[in-house]
Amino acid sequence: MKKIKLGTSDGATENAKRITELFPQVVTEIKSADGEIERTIDFDALRDLLGDVVEGQRERYQFTWPGKREAKAEARRPIYKTMIPEPGKSKDWDTTENLYIEGDNLDALKILKETYAGKVKLIFIDPPYNTGHDFVYKDDYSLSGAEYKNIDADVSEMGMLVANHDTEGRFHSNWCTMLYPRLLLARDLLAADGVLFVCIDDNEFANLEKMLDEIFGSSNRVANVIWQHSVQPKGYLSGFSIHHNEVLIYQKSSEFELAPLPRTAEDNKAYSNPDDDPNGPWRSGDVRNALYRPNLIYDIVSPSGKVSTTLMVGVE
Repeated sequence: MKKIKLGTSDGATENAKRITELFPQVVTEIKSADGEIERTIDFDALRDLLGDVVEGQRERYQFTWPGKREAKAEARRPIYKTMIPEPGKSKDWDTTENLYIEGDNLDALKILKETYAGKVKLIFIDPPYNTGHDFVYKDDYSLSGAEYKNIDADVSEMGMLVANHDTEGRFHSNWCTMLYPRLLLARDLLAADGVLFVCIDDNEFANLEKMLDEIFGSSNRVANVIWQHSVQPKGYLSGFSIHHNEVLIYQKSSEFELAPLPRTAEDNKAYSNPDDDPNGPWRSGDVRNALYRPNLIYDIVSPSGKVSTTLMVGVE
């Protein structure tokens, strides 16, 4: 494990450096509160350069919630912590290249970013599903508590929101504020050909999809995989029995390549080649389609020369 310096860099400063590298013409100078001359970004010049026509309260498509501004600031905010290796608690410490980190995942992501930004090939996140029971998050928002003085929330002695009840005014906002900075940092960690997997259920699927579309871009959405986690019917009398969760998959960029898994002996056990077919092992099966489709009717010639007409599922 590489040595990591104590304290992470300020995210806003890093972003300003990137903008300066891309658009040096938007850099200007101002006098600070201390009377010193310092460089900064002229955002009006940047808007003009980008052809920005959004002004004031003009209607626009956007996804927001109470606490989003703070969530963005939290992702950029530096921390003054470091990771301490504990070889005694790690199996094969001298030979493995794996890291098992115990602690707050937001802090860990910020620290990892200092060394592994742009180097991670795959990130899998299984966040709390916001069902109203197992959601733990620090009760800290951009809106004052007085605005939500009548919320129904369980708060521990240390100020932690233990249960995020659906009767609370900021039920979805709490969850979005918790997850948003973690998704921002996850994107920073991914390599150009990296990919992110996030598990979720129906409670926050729509909000998660909007956040990921905003952070990664909808063009980088790879798939929404339906994971059937249960086959046992649930005894619901007033609704559908839910047997699935979703896995949203987003790539960092178009450099990500989806490749098939190699075939295994288990995959191939049903195939053989008793007639030495030059195309290799094969297996017999019914290729007929139960639905009549004239455009899928083909003549099939058997090895004996017999011709039969069959409605096919498809041909390779």
